[in-house]
Amino acid sequence: MSESHVVAVAGANGFVGRHVVRALLDGGCRVRALVRSLDKAAAVLPVHEHLDLETGEVLAAADRDRLLRGCTACINTIGIIREAPGGQTFRRAHVLTTRGLVDTCEELGVTRFIQISALGVNDEGECPYRRSKFEAETNLRRSSLRWTILRPSMILGPGSGFLDMARGWVTGRAFPHLFIPYFQRHTGGPPIPGLARLEDPVLAPVAADDVARAVLEALRRPQAVGEVYDLCGPERTTMPEILRVLQRHVPLAKKRLRLVGAPDSVAVKVARAAKVVGLRHALPFDEGMAIMAGQDSVCLTRKLETHLGFAPAPVLPRLPDFARAG
Repeated sequence: MSESHVVAVAGANGFVGRHVVRALLDGGCRVRALVRSLDKAAAVLPVHEHLDLETGEVLAAADRDRLLRGCTACINTIGIIREAPGGQTFRRAHVLTTRGLVDTCEELGVTRFIQISALGVNDEGECPYRRSKFEAETNLRRSSLRWTILRPSMILGPGSGFLDMARGWVTGRAFPHLFIPYFQRHTGGPPIPGLARLEDPVLAPVAADDVARAVLEALRRPQAVGEVYDLCGPERTTMPEILRVLQRHVPLAKKRLRLVGAPDSVAVKVARAAKVVGLRHALPFDEGMAIMAGQDSVCLTRKLETHLGFAPAPVLPRLPDFARAG
């Protein structure tokens, strides 16, 4: 991509979006970014002669028009991990957002589209997050656009919502204060401490800047059109290992706090009960998060490495720096 091409980024001041913007600028692209708040954008995005900011809402047709008119490509980085009060739903954030961007791209002749999705998406099962991501992918696949879909595993890096939450746990500032929680997979036995058979799901986290690099390389390479790429790091680790690294390196972390695993099956039932009585937003997780936390999140990246020309780097050696960046 050259400076004569303008790349639109939706969700530019989000965690993934800000890394994508920097990668595109470093790669010589002109970037037009749609943000909700200029103040927030100023805090997380660089000042750059080739970066233009547009304020607005992606679900508003006029704002999408301002974002996309005259662009050659659109990168959709918008996504949420759980629903929240005020209309923040998976359908709005994933399905309607993608549909609106795709429709406007087709209307304006913006032919290239890259979608940040998620590893393990499908249209079945009990996880609304994954079903909504799959529906968004399906809408894109049925379009006339030259699309690429990236499906990253757990994404880590400066600005990660998970890392912000984990800092609260390891310092004791966030609930439950007296221990560090995580979910384990319940493989058998009654879901009672000491009796349940539990195991730690295997994770292959990927760095945010490698997700951003994949976006840049997909834009540059024609063979990426019409392809779906799983995107994981090369390591196989577990949530306890990640949390222990953070406990060692987050400033003011309490080294004596114990890690306590909760069965995913129990967490799912608690989340369902909270939803029934109208308290689902009082929990730091929902049913879908509990389901996904009990599953492995790993993949093979051979196709990505062959098509996009790079292999994602290990994340664990960088975790201490990520821990101190908050």
